[in-house]
Amino acid sequence: MNTANSQPRTATVFPEPLRSTVVGVPEYSLRFTLHNELHAGPYELLAAPVQASHLALLCGIEATDEERRLIAQLCDRYGVNPPAAHALHFSAKLGSFRLKWVRHGEFSTYTFFHSAPFEVPFADPAINYVPKEWLASLPGEVLVATHLALDHASRPQRELRELGRLFTSNTVIGSAVSAGGAVAWTDYRIDSDGFGRILVQDVNLRRRQAGRLVQRLLEIETFRMLALLPLPLVRKYGPELARFDKRLAELTEGITALDTLEDEQRLLDELMRLAAEVERISAATNYRIRASLEYYHIVQARIGELREERIQGLQTFREFMEQRLSAAIDHCESVHDTLEALSMRVARASDLLRTRVNITMEGQTSDLLRSMDKRAHTQLRLQQTVEGLSVVVLSYYLVGLVGYGLKAVKGAGVGLNVELATGLAIPVVVGAVFFAVRRLRRLVSRHQVKEAPIKQQ
Repeated sequence: MNTANSQPRTATVFPEPLRSTVVGVPEYSLRFTLHNELHAGPYELLAAPVQASHLALLCGIEATDEERRLIAQLCDRYGVNPPAAHALHFSAKLGSFRLKWVRHGEFSTYTFFHSAPFEVPFADPAINYVPKEWLASLPGEVLVATHLALDHASRPQRELRELGRLFTSNTVIGSAVSAGGAVAWTDYRIDSDGFGRILVQDVNLRRRQAGRLVQRLLEIETFRMLALLPLPLVRKYGPELARFDKRLAELTEGITALDTLEDEQRLLDELMRLAAEVERISAATNYRIRASLEYYHIVQARIGELREERIQGLQTFREFMEQRLSAAIDHCESVHDTLEALSMRVARASDLLRTRVNITMEGQTSDLLRSMDKRAHTQLRLQQTVEGLSVVVLSYYLVGLVGYGLKAVKGAGVGLNVELATGLAIPVVVGAVFFAVRRLRRLVSRHQVKEAPIKQQ
């Protein structure tokens, strides 16, 4: 393989013309990026006999630069132009094999093709021609590993007994695909080498048809595995959701039996903890389940594009997926719906209890205001009583002062009846004190009224 440096430097690229205007009109900056999106990951042109080895590796988007670097390293080894700086797909002939790389959102696929006659499918797969040390350096974890063999049309179609020996299981599924242009078989099992197996018998395929068929079969295998990713999470959290549902029913039933505000606050705290647990599980599964449903729709679309025709005695790809995959997807969707419903029920119970707490607190506030009003009324009456007593006391002392004054006048030689004059002064003094205290109270009240708006501002 290392002697292939003399191979021509070829690769699938889509250059963007250096142009800023079209017929004098300014061109949108991303026009060619959007236009070339239709050609992202084009089908390979394949002619039987050919073998393919397909890998789908789970790795974050941050690994894209490392993937480009490794692909560039492999291209340099075989004297081929590397992918562009920001390319998300790449296809090139590298020595005795062809590489197709496609970067997706959360995973990348590597498909290796080797075109050569073979007698026994899968005995010498395409990945055997790829440098082992380079494969070991790829970032990510293997989610899908599949060998595919495209047999020549001149070869007699294999019988079921022979197919049973080629696959791990005797349960083989298959159908005529591409409107009878080919026949495909698989068992959707992982063999001892860690790879699944798909065998395709060419009947009357053109090169582009063969490329489309191979890509669809590999995409079905890839996206069905991606669709199943949330299944372990769903099985893990399923029992917890059942416990949460039972606990919510108990808490909701207990709302009507509450007596005190402390009991209501305690129950509200429990509901808040339950809501937090539900949201924790929802956050852990929501994205994965939604992505699973999207991947499942892709699987269904790719199976529809196969245009299957039944082979007597074999289960078709569509029937197998509807029987096996759809049940798992329905389970994931059911758990997602249960989470949504449980979250809404917890929210409704919390709102109901919060309303009850608010009503209880409003009742307590009303009682407090009534108590304060009663206390203020009592204080007013007490204040009026004190004011009356203060008038009497002040009048008593003032009358005494008047009496002392009158005695002083009589002592000065003025003929005066002190007792009579003192008695006549009592009504005058009491009236003067009463009106003086009343005026003072009004002045204080006016001053308080004027200060109140200022404090509110």
